[in-house]
Amino acid sequence: MNKIYPDAASAMEGLLFDGMTMMAGGFGLCGIPENLIAATHASGVKDITVISNNCGVDGFGLGILLDARQITKMISSYVGENKEFERQYLDGELELEFNPQGTLAERIRAGGAGIPGFYTKTGVGTLIAEGKDHREFDGETYIMESGLVADVSIVKAWKADTEGNLVYRKTARNFNPMMATAGKVTVVEVEEIVEAGALDPDHIHTPGIYVQRLIKGSHEKRIEQRTTRSREDS
Repeated sequence: MNKIYPDAASAMEGLLFDGMTMMAGGFGLCGIPENLIAATHASGVKDITVISNNCGVDGFGLGILLDARQITKMISSYVGENKEFERQYLDGELELEFNPQGTLAERIRAGGAGIPGFYTKTGVGTLIAEGKDHREFDGETYIMESGLVADVSIVKAWKADTEGNLVYRKTARNFNPMMATAGKVTVVEVEEIVEAGALDPDHIHTPGIYVQRLIKGSHEKRIEQRTTRSREDS
């Protein structure tokens, strides 16, 4: 089975439909599948529910889908870097399901592991807990959270072999590995593709069995927030 596609558009062909649920890896702008996001934007698909830690920034990353009104719901943890996100949410144009960051990560991991729900102490006694099942374990109250699964997961890795085995690099190994397991179909973009057997098995983060489609992309790798000192201060 050949998993390698020539470009992002062909890799996403036949997978996108209105009303779909999509997981998108990355943290801020680190480790985002920017080529696959661009292909999603170009397809014109709409009414997407996106599961992602955040929604990029204005005009880049998932922010381009937001600007084009292709996203109707976000399941996220942190969304503070995007003014258009704020505007759409406050104007009632965008639905938001907020999650504590660890809870979001575990919901995705659980979905990929076939676990429909789990109990956590995080959020007990807050708005997060409203309407959720409460249980006591060893005298402590927990709330139930559901696992998450997506129609498609789009993932960014550093290196892959032709079988789809993946290696992530440093901070880009954030939500990507767990999202790769939780998509009904997982599409990955990488910086380098090597022959099968070239990767040290002990260094593989995501086994190729989770990956259906793969592309080699070019990446802009923007810096989300650049903070520098003036020459006088240094």
